[in-house]
Amino acid sequence: MDRFDAMSVLLAVVEAGSLSAAGRRLGVPLTTVSRKITDLEAHLNARLLTRSSRKLELTEAGRGFVQASKRILGDLIEAERIAAGEYANLQGDLVITAPVVFGRLHLLPVITAFLRDHPQIDITLNLADRVVHLIDDHIDLALRIGHLPDSALKAVRVGQTQQVVGASPDYLAARGMPQGPADLATHACISVSNLGQPQVWAFDGLPQPVAIHPRLILSTAEAAIDAAISGLGLTRVLCYQIAAARAAGKLVTVLEPYQPKPVPISLVYPGQGLLPLKLRAFLDFAAPRLRAALAP
Repeated sequence: MDRFDAMSVLLAVVEAGSLSAAGRRLGVPLTTVSRKITDLEAHLNARLLTRSSRKLELTEAGRGFVQASKRILGDLIEAERIAAGEYANLQGDLVITAPVVFGRLHLLPVITAFLRDHPQIDITLNLADRVVHLIDDHIDLALRIGHLPDSALKAVRVGQTQQVVGASPDYLAARGMPQGPADLATHACISVSNLGQPQVWAFDGLPQPVAIHPRLILSTAEAAIDAAISGLGLTRVLCYQIAAARAAGKLVTVLEPYQPKPVPISLVYPGQGLLPLKLRAFLDFAAPRLRAALAP
């Protein structure tokens, strides 16, 4: 039995939440995943997982073994990087994650320019509007929007952004320009579910969020912007997401005196151990370019 492989399968099962989901993630049959878990449990003479038709849970022994497996596999990856020369040579793979719209608009152009200048480096860019765990998911670098909690991670600030409310000129001509957050009670709104509670919007200077009537709730800012351009109502997104539509005259921002305070945009990476040259090179390349792009 390959114990490192078995550990990796176990971690995939825990992260995916089921044997079948882990099989899809790993690209192997369910029977293979089940057999490797069974073989690992037999080798350890301990039950690691309790399985039912509805859920999968770690046993006490399983929780301890998973934590140890993460540490062991992390050390193995680090040893492989050292042996492969990633701390001495400008080469290897980078895994980067970023929010979907920001990644496409701002980070992807920087990455393509970096790859042209560094032919020995390859990059995987995961675009997702959720916070990805860097250590557990083997991520080298994350672009994060918002205030960062205290942690062992290192951060390089590259700019800031804030939420803005916008609507099409046709909608405002028909329904009127809101003069304050209280006016939203008479307006149709379009909410983005991953930007907070879709039924309330918070504003600077107000002690409580304002209740709104979301005629449409969407999971992405791009879709909300399209709906607002069509004249359906007011939407609230981050200012970089709406910049192109504003520049084209398709959307107008409103309630600007009440906009929430800006939040930072940062490049975040694990702070433990040596920094691979490939990551240092990308940080040195990307940070000034992102600052320049976000300065306006």
